[in-house]
Amino acid sequence: MSDDLKALLDEAAERGAEAALRKIGLHDEHAGRDIQEVRDLLYNWRETKKTIAHTVAKVITTAILAVIALGTWQYMDTK
Repeated sequence: MSDDLKALLDEAAERGAEAALRKIGLHDEHAGRDIQEVRDLLYNWRETKKTIAHTVAKVITTAILAVIALGTWQYMDTK
């Protein structure tokens, strides 16, 4: 491949990338910070989902154990 063709392809690729970034609003100097903020939001969302799942599991487990304890207490109280 000739150097002229490579340069032409590189320029076309760069223009295409710039157009795509402009189209989605990531063409200015704040784009890197914006991407980092989106990544941080996604990370925090995933961590929040994990925490919610663990909390729900703990609440369900505690409720089941409380019902068992209450049932045992009532059973022992009737004897």
